[in-house]
Amino acid sequence: MKTIGFIGVGKMATAIISGLDKNKFKIIISGHNLTKTQNQAETLNVTAASNHEELVQESDFIILSVKPQVLPSVLSKLINHLTKDKTLISIAAGLTLSDLKHLADSENQPIIRVMPNINAQIGQSTSAIIKNEFVDDSAYATVQEIFKSTGSVHEIAEKDFSTFAAIAGSSPAFIYMFIDAMARAGVLHGIPKDQATAIVAETVRASAEMILQSGENPWSLVDKVSSPGGTTVAGVVSLEQNHFIGTVIDAISATIEKEKKSLKRKKLEGKCSF
Repeated sequence: MKTIGFIGVGKMATAIISGLDKNKFKIIISGHNLTKTQNQAETLNVTAASNHEELVQESDFIILSVKPQVLPSVLSKLINHLTKDKTLISIAAGLTLSDLKHLADSENQPIIRVMPNINAQIGQSTSAIIKNEFVDDSAYATVQEIFKSTGSVHEIAEKDFSTFAAIAGSSPAFIYMFIDAMARAGVLHGIPKDQATAIVAETVRASAEMILQSGENPWSLVDKVSSPGGTTVAGVVSLEQNHFIGTVIDAISATIEKEKKSLKRKKLEGKCSF
């Protein structure tokens, strides 16, 4: 039985742990407060390590689920405990494989970078994954299995992680805004807010599932709903006149640009690409 260690037990780590088969994996957690960690371990039905060093020594896979600004100091204390038979996994935003390699102070440490999103909390995350050349096929398959327990996993080139962060990491916020706007329109025309929100959210969920199950291009489905001279096409034309598509693209582009500027600033400050 392989052992998975989680350093940091916030919402994301808790979501991943909740989706794992505890009959298949032994799970160990460690945090900055031992009493709190022990309480979390009892709640999650896993084992608490007395400290990070103990966790690393006992784990085959070490998932670093701490904030990006904390990760360098955490990892610096683990260098002497990392060996080539242990796979290091980071879910910290903004730290590249190169950054992690430097922080691990190792030329051939197996390292995997994963970017899950907020929907892991309901077992439906969309995650990006990339590995370095020292991760063997068996370890890579296991890590993919770990994150598939909370949703889907997509192998993404590291150069595309900023784009993935926008269309999968930030986009739930945009989708929540869209749902709320639709619900407010329902309120404007007489439906109570809670009911309108449920109706819109259910429709958005089913519409997304229609795309995934049918394999059709979204725009072809727009055409199927839009009867000639009908009500739907009137709404579609209104959205186009108000630059709906361009506005969405601009929002994604602004998100990508913001992350790239943030990463560039951190590099200039010496906080990454060490």
